[in-house]
Parts: sequence; C-alpha cells; structure tokens
Amino acid sequence: MFLYGELSVVISAMAVWMDLKDASVDNGWILFSFMIGFLIQVTENGPKGGVIFLAGVAVPVLLLGILFIFHMIGAGDIKLLCALGGIMGPRTVMECIVYSLLAGAGISLAILISTGGIRRRFLYLYQYMNEFYCTGEIRPYYRKGMSFPENFHFTVPIFLSAVLYAGGVY
Repeated sequence: MFLYGELSVVISAMAVWMDLKDASVDNGWILFSFMIGFLIQVTENGPKGGVIFLAGVAVPVLLLGILFIFHMIGAGDIKLLCALGGIMGPRTVMECIVYSLLAGAGISLAILISTGGIRRRFLYLYQYMNEFYCTGEIRPYYRKGMSFPENFHFTVPIFLSAVLYAGGVY
C-alpha cells in the first residue's frame, strides 16, 4: 500500500501542476500512469491484477460519467481518477472519489462563502435543472467567459484525496 499511496500522490500532484498551468492534464501523463498501474497490478497479483486494474479503471467512468455528460466534471479529472483506480483497485478508488467529492464540496463552499454567491449559485443550479427537465437539452453547466471562481480545478481535491490515501486514512 505504501507504494500505491506514494505513487498516487505523485501522479495526482503532477496532474494538478499540469491542470493549473495549462487547464488540462496531458494525455501522455495519463497513459504513462495507466501503464505504471497495469504493471504494478500484474506484477503484484498476476493475471488477477489485470482484472483489478480494469475494474479500477472502470469505476470512475461508471460513477462520474453522468457528471461528464452534463459538463460538470472534465475528462481530465475522470481520466486521472481512472489512472488512480488502476493503481488503487475498484474499492479504494470509490473511496478516493468520495473523499475527492467531499474535498471539492468544501472548497466550493469556501469559494461561495468568500464571494457571497451561495444564493445566486443555487438559483443557477435550479434554473439549469429546470431547463434540462423542460427541454431535454444537455448543455455545459458552467457559464463561458466567467473567471475564477466560476470553475475550479477538480484535480486539486483529487490530489487531496490521494494524500489522505497515502497517509492511511482509507
């Protein structure tokens, strides 16, 4: 587990750096992370490791795919979680997702409180869901042209979750 935790922190820290620098996570880094995860799983668990790897990769897509469809989470965030899932395995990556969502909620709440936009944001969510219900049209949840704090980099909460994993919290 020590190797898995440290590797998860390094992979997610590099992804945060890329995301903050370029607003995207490089696919080459994701592919490299996938290969490392696959090699670790197969080396540690034999052929069963391949199944663990694939299940770990699939969990983030299955759990967060709907958020991606509604443009509430980016593809890079899901790919990063898939890479971490390949290393951690399916059960642990589910915990990683939960801790990431909790950290993201905390960051979002802090942003909303500091900017005084809680009421406005909940009104926007209500209008967005009402529009989807009435029209059936899926459009990006975020508003284009808005600067921070309209959107924040979800790689940061993923990194925080990886740090908790490396620290033995889950």
